[in-house]
Amino acid sequence: MACSKETFINRGVKICPSLETQGRGLFTTRSFKNGETIIEEQPLFSCQFSWNYAYGYSACDFCMRPLETAEENARRLTAKADLILPHPECDSTDKSSHVICSQCAVTYCSVDCKDQAWKQYHKTICCNMFGGNPNHPLEKLNEAWKKMHYPPETSTIMLLVRILANFIQRTDREELKSQLMSLCHHTVNEEETIAHKLLGQEFESQLELLRDLCTKALGMPETNEFLTPQGFRSLIALIGRNGQGIGTSAFSVWVRKVSENDIDPATDALIDTIYQEMETESGDFLNNEGSALFAIQSACNHSCEPNCISTFPFSNHTVALVASKDLEEGEEIFISYLDECAQSRSRHSRRKILKENYLFHCNCSRCQLEADEPDMTSEDEESMEDD
Repeated sequence: MACSKETFINRGVKICPSLETQGRGLFTTRSFKNGETIIEEQPLFSCQFSWNYAYGYSACDFCMRPLETAEENARRLTAKADLILPHPECDSTDKSSHVICSQCAVTYCSVDCKDQAWKQYHKTICCNMFGGNPNHPLEKLNEAWKKMHYPPETSTIMLLVRILANFIQRTDREELKSQLMSLCHHTVNEEETIAHKLLGQEFESQLELLRDLCTKALGMPETNEFLTPQGFRSLIALIGRNGQGIGTSAFSVWVRKVSENDIDPATDALIDTIYQEMETESGDFLNNEGSALFAIQSACNHSCEPNCISTFPFSNHTVALVASKDLEEGEEIFISYLDECAQSRSRHSRRKILKENYLFHCNCSRCQLEADEPDMTSEDEESMEDD
């Protein structure tokens, strides 16, 4: 597929206009085999979800690498304090490298992550009080957000805070502004719809409360344009529409490493039992969860029949795009914005979810192929079968 006005060329991909979506897209500049990693990318910003952190899901405050050992992780999620995991050599958590901010007790997996956080945003938002300060404007902001956005979480106001703090700390602010503007543009109506989706029926008053708290915490000349009513709504829309979900787990890494060896039947059975007990005790909330903004990966458009998947192979916030089919040079890269369960639903259900959450009517090859299907949701179909 031909495209012009290329804005990014590197590592076998380029960003340029997409004929399929009438927006931008990510295209290959060489062929890739099924299973081949197309790119690995560090995010512009990432942040753990607020409730996920509050419930004791322990992750590095910069890269979201698990801070628990696999055994600690399994014990917490199963509520079994005496659970013992075999093969400790497969546990990737190195607690000896963990460091704590001496001023606010935020924990990092390494000195490098601590230093990167300080240089990017933490110098500005450090609460300067060991153990936290409940009266700090940022603590009040986070608590206000949690009352507006209950699990299952899809975003966090603290990601926006890190963006604003970076504007305060850095000197090349125009470069950051250009990076953020390249992610996605919105009309006023789109921004309002996204804000409404994130904050619910009272989104106008809630949005103003969040803006007021952000202004008290981070109101400076460097951030003034983003703390106007319109500027703030645009940032909320930015994180709401472009945020890529992240999930990390010490136990899942242990399982993968154990499975790479010749796993014995007893360990295999133990893993199945632990996962069943985790589901009983913790439901679907098994991972350290958060959201990130990626400059390149965010250019991927959606398809209900994707040719690529976003993975997090290093158990941190680094994303890897992996081909799920053979790709030719010049082919557009598509990922699915839907989870596996939603992907299996009817065309009408899939398009309904995408319209509500991403503000577009999907017209991918699969949706076109299923265009003659009745306009009913998967729930409608199930209801008819029950009758």
